[in-house]
Amino acid sequence: MLNHPFKPIVFNDSKILILGSFPSIDSFKNGFYYAHKRNQFWKILSTITGYPINNIDQKIWLLKRSKTALWDMVRSCSRENSLDSSLEDIEVNDIPSLLEEYPTIEKIAFTGRLAERLYKIHYDYLDIQTFYLPSPSTAYAKMSLSDKIEIYRKILSED
Repeated sequence: MLNHPFKPIVFNDSKILILGSFPSIDSFKNGFYYAHKRNQFWKILSTITGYPINNIDQKIWLLKRSKTALWDMVRSCSRENSLDSSLEDIEVNDIPSLLEEYPTIEKIAFTGRLAERLYKIHYDYLDIQTFYLPSPSTAYAKMSLSDKIEIYRKILSED
């Protein structure tokens, strides 16, 4: 079993919580969320916000300035590779406790169908808006980067 290696990145004024599924093998190696060199997550957020993403400190600053929290749905699992489809023996993170601790969070967005599905199975009873964001993985090639950026921009900037 693999345990999630990172704590949530969340601030006292976070308005939106972005939930992925589980860190990739590259994220484990590099010690941070969405660390696969081809993953488009940080490029998308940087394009939307105009904030630089040259290092981990700048990425955390981007999240803080944009009132965005970041975590994953899966607390522990087993897997063969970095694809969500390989995750097995899944245990989920305690999302209700995080929302209780940070009551400024008004909506949740998922960066993939697995994260969304796990949330609906375990926490659909929570009274909070949820949104699906297209996967920032380049393995999700059905959508162009520019289309992903526009969807992220719309959802992350909605009030």
